[in-house]
Amino acid sequence: MSDHYKTLGVSRTATADEIKKAYRKLVRETHPDKHPDDPAAEERFKQIAQANEILSDPEKRKQYDLVGEAGMRGAAGGGFDPRAFNQDGIDISDLLGGIFGRGGGRQRNAPPQRGNDLEASVTISFRDSLNGARVSIAVEALAPCTECHGSGAAAGTRPITCPDCDGRGVRAQAQGFFSLSQPCLRCGGTGHIVEHPCLNCGGRGATQRLRRYAVNIPAGIKDGARIRLRGKGEAGSHGAPAGDLFVQVSVEASPVFTRRGDDLLVDVPVSFSEAAAGAEIDVPAPDGERVRMKLRAGTGDGVLLRARGRGAPKNGDSGKRGDLLARVHISVPRKLSRAQKEALEKFAALEGDDPRAELFARAAEAS
Repeated sequence: MSDHYKTLGVSRTATADEIKKAYRKLVRETHPDKHPDDPAAEERFKQIAQANEILSDPEKRKQYDLVGEAGMRGAAGGGFDPRAFNQDGIDISDLLGGIFGRGGGRQRNAPPQRGNDLEASVTISFRDSLNGARVSIAVEALAPCTECHGSGAAAGTRPITCPDCDGRGVRAQAQGFFSLSQPCLRCGGTGHIVEHPCLNCGGRGATQRLRRYAVNIPAGIKDGARIRLRGKGEAGSHGAPAGDLFVQVSVEASPVFTRRGDDLLVDVPVSFSEAAAGAEIDVPAPDGERVRMKLRAGTGDGVLLRARGRGAPKNGDSGKRGDLLARVHISVPRKLSRAQKEALEKFAALEGDDPRAELFARAAEAS
């Protein structure tokens, strides 16, 4: 039995891309259509396809790296010998049996594997986070091959049942009182072999493709939320369902509003006279309108005013919204006109008590 790495002409540490490039090069060079009068070319082509079938699949490659050479030595002697893995006098045949299972004659093909989940991200404006939006994202992932429709076989052909394991995906060897099963090295545990691989996908049944999806952003979504698109991840193997696509949403900061759950906070400057005497002021709302709020006489700096139901939409609860919070900041002018200064001096004369008298009284008691 040949060494799959040598068949493809790559090292045992070769990356997936290196294996892919080596396989495609060999397929072009050894395809039977290019050597119609050479019977050995077809056999060479089958060996290349078999090697790629195992080494291009991470799980099959892992199994091959684990039992490949020892399995080949055992096969040459008429059966797999678990003692090839024995170290320090420890019999690990039970361990191998646990990995690969027993009763190989009853096992079926390796089960189809669900496709991997994928992650993507999108950034939206603060306004779109409140109103909702429909955005487009691009994702590069494995998708069913458009040429072979996922079978991995070239046009006009189809995978055949593996003759080494009769389609079971495993081979069993009797070892005294028990039977040890190991994945079939020829088919990599799938139970079938692609004799004439699809040139478009190299026999894998899937190719890397750039796909675009339209994502509906619900109104009221928060920064960091994830949206799940079922079945939009990588294609599964052997007809298994595809994985899911998770889209993480980032929301740009607003120059006006800060989000607190479903409430929106806005800092609102007010004049000293408005805070002292009381007034009605206009506050910007997230929908572009103005909300009128009432300042009570003597309102201090940092006081919160509330307009109920004028905040962010509550995600998943149609029609309900949080509140709009206006935080008062008393604006102190940096420069005063002569008239303003005279008016304030008159006001100060009418204030009477020293506003810091109580502070000094507490300081005196503490000293």
